[in-house]
Amino acid sequence: MHCPKCQHENREGARFCEACGSRLELLCPACGHQLRPGAAFCDQCGTSLTAQPSVPQTSDSGPRTPNLPRPSPAERRQLTVMFCDLVGSTALSQQLDPEELREVVRAYQETCAAVIARFEGHLAKYLGDGLLVYFGYPVAHEDDAQRAVRAGLELLMELPHLNARLQPTLEAHSRAPLQIRIGIHTGLVVAGEM
Repeated sequence: MHCPKCQHENREGARFCEACGSRLELLCPACGHQLRPGAAFCDQCGTSLTAQPSVPQTSDSGPRTPNLPRPSPAERRQLTVMFCDLVGSTALSQQLDPEELREVVRAYQETCAAVIARFEGHLAKYLGDGLLVYFGYPVAHEDDAQRAVRAGLELLMELPHLNARLQPTLEAHSRAPLQIRIGIHTGLVVAGEM
């Protein structure tokens, strides 16, 4: 296994580079999630790892190995993007204890992820309290725009249940129930890895 930082060849299964000490991790080429050795699919996003071998990367943002796998060809497709975030999350972070804030944000993210999965959306990124979701990539459906809208409506319907679960935490800080903002846009894109 090559170290992406110093290019030293380490034994297979090594967790740290024996030459420079950098952490060696197998990361999903699609979402960057840490993988277990020998995994055939990413357990975070479902990307097949047999078609494209995973590339060891360091956990810091240092240089990456120059012999990356060849990207798949780009294709033109219709894509629907949904962005969802918490309203007033900055004020929320000032009112709650960090552990309580983590609990609230994690419950919100888990609720969103479950709804998105039901409509076969691809949760591309967590951006703080925001979620970036693709409908139409990597798997396309004829009704991706409708799936995105339905997922957004379902998120709004799940919000009272989430607030009921979090009510003791929110009320302890005289905090109003959570609210979310959802934006959806559809258009043509060229999709592929760079």
